[in-house]
Amino acid sequence: MTTVTNHRDGKLAVIVLAAGKGTRMNSDLPKVLHEICGRALVLHVLDVARELAPEKIVVVVGHQRELVEEALAGLSGVVTVVQDPPMGTGHAVLQAEPAISSEFSEVLILAGDVPLLRARTLDKLLESHMDADLTVLSTTAPNPDGYGRIVRDGEGRFLAIVEHKDATAEQRKVNEINSGVYVVSRDALFSALHKVKPNNAKGEYYLTDIVGILQADGARVQAIRGGEFDELQGINTPEELAEAEAALEARQASGG
Repeated sequence: MTTVTNHRDGKLAVIVLAAGKGTRMNSDLPKVLHEICGRALVLHVLDVARELAPEKIVVVVGHQRELVEEALAGLSGVVTVVQDPPMGTGHAVLQAEPAISSEFSEVLILAGDVPLLRARTLDKLLESHMDADLTVLSTTAPNPDGYGRIVRDGEGRFLAIVEHKDATAEQRKVNEINSGVYVVSRDALFSALHKVKPNNAKGEYYLTDIVGILQADGARVQAIRGGEFDELQGINTPEELAEAEAALEARQASGG
């Protein structure tokens, strides 16, 4: 079992997943390059990540990667790695392994299409992670359809993330969902990712599978509620893009 080091005492790396095409955006532009308030979604995410002062930020690119790399050009402390072909979220994170050496103690994983995420939410997540190997950030969804559910036992202990399509009728009643934000011990993360198998209908390597793998290895995993659903919602459609822009404008106007 990996010995966890508090990110304030060890080196923190951030991985931002930005390889997706975003087919529901009805545009050939990479999803993370769509803009709200005049800036690309991924740049909003990077702004928040940099507030945490990580030693390295690795952005995983894929679809039209040249355009994404151009948008990131000149950002200090940011490097890119390529996922090609796309084989799932677990496979995407694994591409960052060579860029994150063993000198790093913790890895924070973010999605490049979540522009309303707040640094204070991530800071609280990192604080809560001090004694864990894997911490999943969860939130409560007004309508959890389509989202992975956080499954707990009768005493509230985190057991698993179950994707909507795989969930039982009882599990689908759960409104606590996986936000897609994780902080993981570096060694535990990549050790688990090498054990992930594409045993699903899509034949992809799912990042969520590391939960069960780490539990089986005796690691400590936990899911922590934090952040409002609107703050953690990914952008998948033009309508959601417009809603996110309105929300950010309102936040900026209020000084929040």
